[in-house]
Amino acid sequence: MGNIVIVSEVQSYLILSLKSWFEHAEYEVTMVRADINAINKIEETPAAMVLYVDEKILEELQALNFIKDKAAEGDIPIFTVGDMDELNSAESIISKNLIRQRFQRPINVHEVVSSISHYEKKHGRHNKKKILVVDDSGTMLRNVKGWLEESYQVSLANSAAMAIKALSTNRPDLVLLDYEMPIVDGKQVLEMIRSEHDFADIPVMFLTSREDPETKESAMALKPEGYLLKSMEPGEITQVIDDFFGGLRRKELTGM
Repeated sequence: MGNIVIVSEVQSYLILSLKSWFEHAEYEVTMVRADINAINKIEETPAAMVLYVDEKILEELQALNFIKDKAAEGDIPIFTVGDMDELNSAESIISKNLIRQRFQRPINVHEVVSSISHYEKKHGRHNKKKILVVDDSGTMLRNVKGWLEESYQVSLANSAAMAIKALSTNRPDLVLLDYEMPIVDGKQVLEMIRSEHDFADIPVMFLTSREDPETKESAMALKPEGYLLKSMEPGEITQVIDDFFGGLRRKELTGM
């Protein structure tokens, strides 16, 4: 089983009980405080993060924002435990779409562990292909993640710098890349990917709102795996990606 990271500023009986029940369910458990350095030392991408929310942890804004970014980059599901006001406060810091479920105290530890375990087994990253979505629009990132996350591991980057970092820490099987971004655009990001030996063979598809022939011709000259329009229906985009991975799978099976 994977690694469950429990983030808490206290080591109460409840936290120790959570740890014990997760270990009983055959998970490895890492317990850390809301500290950037401690969280950054975790080498294996967690199967899930359990955030025990109280007044102390809500004061650690830098650490909470770091957790938010790490979860988005690595497609790590977050589960929160706390009272109603604390849970609401946590959601105002950590994007609501990153929090898979929240548990209001008092909790039944066994039910919490069973619920998280069920989610992880059903939606976990074990056999899912990894997709990195790169777009400067937060709305577009959330939309694409929502369309794809049932079938794929979806990590997000809103800039070229975040994209390169994500490639290094959680190598994807496919990059969906916005062709038009400020400062460093999609064309430049693709050139950066192709110039790095370790990344050069990662497939890239452009995802863009530009559908004029000139832009498409310019983009396809860079030899991406595809050119998807943001105006396409979500089901169409998902189908193209399914077909892409289906084609790779057939090549693996036939050797052709």
